[in-house]
Amino acid sequence: MEQLPLLLTVEEAAGMLRIGRTLAYELARRYEASGGTDGLPVMRLGGCMRVPTWALAELVSTGRVVCLTPELAEG
Repeated sequence: MEQLPLLLTVEEAAGMLRIGRTLAYELARRYEASGGTDGLPVMRLGGCMRVPTWALAELVSTGRVVCLTPELAEG
């Protein structure tokens, strides 16, 4: 994992999870809609969604979805 970039595109994360692009974007939207409690952890940079490598590693290793911004959880 240390050889990966800090941020992945949703498509790159989908490849690592061995899921399709459409499902990955659905999970990313679910993450945003749930306030960071469910789905694929993403952050927005302008109009782009990016997946932090460490948050993806946490999801894969523990099944825990990390809330990246407290503002999401507050609603």
